[in-house]
Amino acid sequence: MKVTVIIEKDEFGYYAYCPELKGCHTQGDTLDEVLENIKEAVELYLETLDEEEKRILLNKEILTTSLEVRVA
Repeated sequence: MKVTVIIEKDEFGYYAYCPELKGCHTQGDTLDEVLENIKEAVELYLETLDEEEKRILLNKEILTTSLEVRVA
C-alpha cells in the first residue's frame, strides 16, 4: 500500500504526517529517523483499521502535486 507522507524540517528537527490517515504523525531528529518513525506509525495505524475501513482507504483516489508560489 502506498500513502502520501509530508515531511517538514524546522529548527527542532523533522515532522512527518500522512494526510490520508487522520492523526498519523511523528517527529525525529534526523531525516532517517523521521522516515523510520513515520513508516512504523503508518503500519501501526493500519493495524487498527477493520476490513471495511481498509477497503475504503484502498479505493481512495490520491492526487499530489508541488507548487511554487511567490511571496510579496
